[in-house]
Formats: sequence, structure tokens, C-alpha cells
Amino acid sequence: MKVLAAMSGGVDSAVAAARAVDAGHEVVAVHLALSRMPGTLRTGSRGCCTIEDSQDAQRVANMLGIPFYVWDFSERFKADVVDNFIDEYKAGRTPNPCLRCNEKIKFEALLDKAIALGFDKVVTGHYAEVGEDSEGNPELFRANAYAKDQSYVLGVLNAQQLKHCWFPLGKDASKADVRAEANERGFRVASKPDSHDICFIPEGDTRGWLNEKIGLEDGDILDLEGNKLGTHQGASGYTIGQRKGLNIGYPAPDGKPRFVLSISPVNNTVTVGPKEALQIAEIVGIRPSFAGKTVDSIGEEFDCEVQIRAHSDPVPAIAEYFYDDSEGGQELKVRVRPNEPFDSVAPGQSAVLYIGERVLGQCTIDETVSAVLENSAIGE
Repeated sequence: MKVLAAMSGGVDSAVAAARAVDAGHEVVAVHLALSRMPGTLRTGSRGCCTIEDSQDAQRVANMLGIPFYVWDFSERFKADVVDNFIDEYKAGRTPNPCLRCNEKIKFEALLDKAIALGFDKVVTGHYAEVGEDSEGNPELFRANAYAKDQSYVLGVLNAQQLKHCWFPLGKDASKADVRAEANERGFRVASKPDSHDICFIPEGDTRGWLNEKIGLEDGDILDLEGNKLGTHQGASGYTIGQRKGLNIGYPAPDGKPRFVLSISPVNNTVTVGPKEALQIAEIVGIRPSFAGKTVDSIGEEFDCEVQIRAHSDPVPAIAEYFYDDSEGGQELKVRVRPNEPFDSVAPGQSAVLYIGERVLGQCTIDETVSAVLENSAIGE
């Protein structure tokens, strides 16, 4: 089998590539250049796109005796990830750039090019598993190491893409095992820190970066009744559930802290209120996709689990796919009602649905309904 190993320069992709070589496949390594001006050296554990990362990936490829290439996807990355991130914040939503990168870059642009070049599979160091149903349709499952499971950020993959994906680390018991294997193989990346921050934002300063890219204008901070409580320095610099730095000059009547409940880019306002109002009884998601066979039971409720953040626990819920014809067309959406309310949900986040360990699919959260504010859709 002809395999393309996507190597970020980290320990996971290094071990994944090594296992593909051990399995006897014809393996070629590729590192994705996602910035025209990458940093020369990594700072702490942030990012995954520096020159040092490229050098680390090439060093491992040389040890494995496999060809190594660098593919320049910087223009595609800027358009599909960076610009999308900016546009979403402009619209008052909170995007997940890592999920978008997986969708548009690592498993769309990369996969399309790999298939065009005759590769059978793309192997990465993600912690997840690909299986098949009784009819041979590919399906995505959680990794065995739950603490490192990355199925959430892979929930955007469709059946056709999954056919060409291979995740050799999905069955590993822990990240420690992978690091130990890397050390045994003599890989210098065995002790390399994991990347956590958004790779294209220097020093993790999202607010400062958005200020530079968007420009932040002062606006009103309002309570749920529409009363002005203070002035903010740019609505896009706030996030749902934020408590600190609200710049409100006097306390709430009950003396309790206030939290950001919604952000409106149209009138440049931030609405704050009690913590209880962050409890969400229902979400509606748009642009759903399926990690395997498409659901055909439209309009029927079913039990599932829903995860709304990469590192949050899944929540038991009842979901229903339905067609919304309110805009004159038929747009497929999904409504999710958790058994226990979600906390601090922001439009723009991705919700990934699970049936047991299997990933059913994902959607982008578009509406949220408060569990305590009767008939109130937060953020509308």
C-alpha cells in the first residue's frame, strides 16, 4: 500500500509514520507549510508550524529512510482557517480553528492531493480509530486512550475521507506509551511538548491579535433588560461565559458576579447576566456532516451523547435532524436537548454527536436556548 505520512514535527506523527514503515508499506513523508513567515524557533508548547517543527519532521523521516517533502498550503490555510477565524469573530461567534484546519487542510486539501498522486492512505498521529459497519461503510470511533482522544476535532470528516485515513495510534493505552516508543526508536521528539495554542496567534494573545486584524470599537455592555452597565473595548474581544475584565462599575443587585451571555456584532454590544443564564437547555446546529453513513431518520428523535468542546466530557442528550424551510429553502439542521444543561455554549462552536464510542457527525452551533430564561434564545 502506498501511504503518505503527514508529519507535523511532533512525537505522535513521528511514531505513526514509523509504524507505517514497520508494516511494510511504501511510505512518503510530507510536512505542511502553513505560514509564509513561520517562526524560526518554537516558544514553549505553542503552535505546530515552525521551522523547527519542519526540521524535526525531516530528521525523523531521514532516520526511517523515507522520502521527505514540504508542501506549501499557506494560501489555503490563510483563506480557510485564518480568514474564517476572523470572519467568525466579526459575526460574534466563537470558532474552533483546529477543527477547521483538520477539515479544510489536513483532510481535504492534503487528502485530495494525496489521492491525485496515487496514494492509498494518509496516515497521521491523531488519537482516533476508523472502522466499518456491517455494510462496509467507514466509521469513526474514539481512541482507546480517552484522555488523548481527538475524535472531536476529526468529527468533520466524511465517509469518503475516512476511507483514506489511517490513525495508527488509536489503540494505544496512553500518550506515555507513544513517547516511550519514540524514545526507544531514538527520536529526539520523544520529549517534545504537545502543542496547545492557536498556531497563528503569537504568544496566545487572541484579543491583541483580533484588535490588530479587525480593529476593536468601544460599545455598550448591557444587562438582560437592555440597561447600559458599562463600556467595552471591542465586542469580539469577549467570549461567552467570561467573568473577568467586564469593566462594569457597580455590582449586580444581588451582589453576584455577572458573566458574558451574548455578543452582538450588529450593534456592537455585549450582554451580561447571572451565571444561571449560561445553562443551556437546547442547541440548534447548522451545516451538519456525518462521519460515515448519512442519517436517514430525519424528523425522528434518538438518544446520543454530545460533546461541545475538544476536552469536555460528552453529555447524554436527545437529538433530532430536521429540515428548516423558514428561509424559503430546505436547510438540514440538528436540534439537541441535553439531559443536563450545557454550560457556557457559544454560537460558532462545534457540537459532535456520538452513539457510544462511534462518532455520528458534527454541526456548528447556531442557536442556544437558556434553561432558566423562559423562551429565550441567547444571542438572538
